[in-house]
Amino acid sequence: MCGIALSLGPEADPAVFRQMLAVLAPRGEVTETRQENGLLTGVRRLKVVDRERAVQPWVSADEEYVLCYNGEVFNHHELRAELTRLGYAFRSGSDTEVVLAAFLRWGGDAVRRLRGEYAFAVVERATGRAYLARDPLGVKPLYWARTPGCLHVASEVKALVGHGVPIVEVPPGHHGWAHPDGEVRLVPHVDLLTLGEGLPVVDDPDEAALLVRVALTDAIRMRVDTDLTVGVVLSGGLDSSLALLHVREQHPDCVAVTVGVPDSPDVAYARRLTADLGVAHEVIELRPRDIRLADVREAIRVSELTEYGDIINAVVSVPIFRRLHELGIKVVLTGDGSDELFGGYPMYHQVGPEPSRRLVLHKIRNLCRTELQRIDRASMGNGVEARVPFLDLSVVELAMRLPVDFKLRDGQEKWILRQAFADVLPDYVRRRPKNPMSYSSGLHERTRLYKPLFARLHRSFGYDRLEPVRRDFDTVLTRCGNDLDRAIAEGLARPDHTVLEHARDLMGAARWNAAPLVRRLVRSRPTRRTPAG
Repeated sequence: MCGIALSLGPEADPAVFRQMLAVLAPRGEVTETRQENGLLTGVRRLKVVDRERAVQPWVSADEEYVLCYNGEVFNHHELRAELTRLGYAFRSGSDTEVVLAAFLRWGGDAVRRLRGEYAFAVVERATGRAYLARDPLGVKPLYWARTPGCLHVASEVKALVGHGVPIVEVPPGHHGWAHPDGEVRLVPHVDLLTLGEGLPVVDDPDEAALLVRVALTDAIRMRVDTDLTVGVVLSGGLDSSLALLHVREQHPDCVAVTVGVPDSPDVAYARRLTADLGVAHEVIELRPRDIRLADVREAIRVSELTEYGDIINAVVSVPIFRRLHELGIKVVLTGDGSDELFGGYPMYHQVGPEPSRRLVLHKIRNLCRTELQRIDRASMGNGVEARVPFLDLSVVELAMRLPVDFKLRDGQEKWILRQAFADVLPDYVRRRPKNPMSYSSGLHERTRLYKPLFARLHRSFGYDRLEPVRRDFDTVLTRCGNDLDRAIAEGLARPDHTVLEHARDLMGAARWNAAPLVRRLVRSRPTRRTPAG
């Protein structure tokens, strides 16, 4: 719900700090700062919870601590009640204040009590050091960089590139103290590579279906606890349709938004579902020829992504959130994360159970710099907060306890998800196979025409100070026969495509894009008549 920026240390420069915060302007509606010698903190705030009183940076009652906070903690009501019983006197109804109160009460253990999508920094004014924390999956971003005499922290890479120094990501599920003139010591509060270990496998399909239904329903319920209109990014596929079905039931003030080529299967399925549910539906019609170099450049600027496929998907994502912003919608749900958890990718079913588990965990660990980064930047770059219920930690942990054959059965991916909601899903949605939104309509192939320029554009924004553009890991993994260790090693050895590989890819994209033009020319050619006799 915000963009945060901090400059800490004796060399903190107010002018440089203001530039950092200005870069984050699209993430919110109001700029709020607290500036004192050697401690510059600020937030570009999107007003969602307790919109008038949740002013940031939030200062503790004794003025010893200052909080800059991005995201939302969905169990803040329960935490507020517990902290009130323990004697804390709240001054607002915001989850912002709950986060700081929890930290003051439980210290570093507080993050284990937070159920949400967040990134925050708590500054101890007496020492100038900052406690940094990021949610388990890395839904919300956080980065830092160091210049002589100053530590800089921000929500996006673009706010830090001006310092001209290397940029470091706070890993998902990590927290710890950062000193202006010393080390940044971060440790995991959730280990994503061991999720589900030691927990019993759910081997009864009926029990598994019930648990999946309860977990996902609850994850969505928590994310629609708002008096604002809720949007749903609807592709017409299983995951986003499930999100819309639940939002429609739990928060009737909702609207669905779909992007796609007119009359494409994605748009047709989305139109049918919203009509059946009686939900308002916005369709952003986007044809392949509408995608130009300027759109690609803007998608890279906004997204900061480092894999080619994610950049391509960002080109399609940006118009969705731009339209949501125009509609005045601040909160939106997406179906992202379901494929990773419930077997939506063929690779999970082409290896044994243990290799499959490692693949799933690797994908989850890297979502923070792939899909989740795309969602965060495309949404917050337009002043919209996107929430991802499939990646609630309870859903993720449950998915890791399910056998692989619950995820693919009788040739159907995400079988257990379809079973769990068989009575509420329309049959045409439940039986529809996976059909990625940007692939089926030609938008993906159109964007591939500009693929050789991605790395250069990425460098032009200075984003390589964090990480350069590199090959899509999924492609490397496929070439390595889904051998994870081999794919990681090859990705390090050959991080980017060669000129020849780019040329071959460009030729393939050019042929695909030329085909519709050829078909139109053939159809428009006059028919020659054979003379009579």
